Amino acid sequence: MLKKWIAFWIVLVSFGFGAALQAAEIRVHYDTGWGNRIAIRGQAPGLNWQQGVQTSWQEGNVWVLQTPASWGGFEFKPLFNDQVWSVGANYRVAHGNDVVDIYPFFFSNQGRLVNVTSFYSSTLGNVRGVRVYLPPSYDENLLKSYPVVYCHDGQNLFEAATAFGGREWRLDETSDALVMQGVIQEAIYVGIDNTGASRLPEYTPTADPNYGGGDGDLYLDFIENEVVPWIENSLRTRAGANTRFLMGSSLGGLISFYGSWTRSDVFGSAACLSSSFWWDNQNLLGEVQQWNGATPAARFYVDGGSLESAGQSAADMRDALVQLGFVEGDNVAYFLDQGAGHNEAAWAARLDRPLRFLLAVP
Repeated sequence: MLKKWIAFWIVLVSFGFGAALQAAEIRVHYDTGWGNRIAIRGQAPGLNWQQGVQTSWQEGNVWVLQTPASWGGFEFKPLFNDQVWSVGANYRVAHGNDVVDIYPFFFSNQGRLVNVTSFYSSTLGNVRGVRVYLPPSYDENLLKSYPVVYCHDGQNLFEAATAFGGREWRLDETSDALVMQGVIQEAIYVGIDNTGASRLPEYTPTADPNYGGGDGDLYLDFIENEVVPWIENSLRTRAGANTRFLMGSSLGGLISFYGSWTRSDVFGSAACLSSSFWWDNQNLLGEVQQWNGATPAARFYVDGGSLESAGQSAADMRDALVQLGFVEGDNVAYFLDQGAGHNEAAWAARLDRPLRFLLAVP
């Protein structure tokens, strides 16, 4: 009889019944320093929000808590020495047998900007500044790596003194605020300065009969083959196209869209604000509308103001993507900013929208 019961349980396990008996595991990656610990508070049968449950340290500075599968899904948050809450949103165990790896931080509320004033491009044969914003946790949690957003017109992103018309995007402050609210992931932002006279040719994928240009592929080669390797060899970044993004406005939006459209294996998403889709008789829009090849595995945010033509052309681009099978609210998003024109102030005011699209908390 005993042998029959053993055989019965082996069959149950082999068909997945045993999965229900597994425990969930929370793995907190954080170097607390000697003598400190990580505790977990949460909303579950064996947790509460008033007093934490201690985790167990494992090699590599991983603090582990196993919870019974019977708890199912629940929200939780780590605390440093059961006193200091982690920054941002609650974390979640979705199922009773999940393994959840998190990389929290506790003591930082803003990042820092690093300016490289003379970045030489052998591809383009010119020199420009590159501005790199490191997120709040970068210097605190050295076990954490980050997605990267490569942004055009870097002069306009972080500092009013260098921004066009003295109006910066406040990319650092806006991102930090959204991180503190727990609605976006932290990211590294790379602001690639334009070079004045070279901006128009570098930001345009084709030559316009009235304005010339058309060096966009060379400019994207510069980013892909020079800027990206420099960033990924120097900083703690995540690998893969799904963690490399492009963002820009006006012609910068045009080249951002083109970059993810043609190089989705490198840049998996693009945020395109008030994009100049009118360029070269709407050549890029026409290409998407008439596309009959494999659909790029990319995500696109497009927008415009109601006081500029980009509002309608962004809607047209959204419609073209939907016709190809893109799903609005999933891998394409569109926003019409009522009362907004074509300027830095408008882009700064709605910057939270593309950031939420690119960096939504999973």
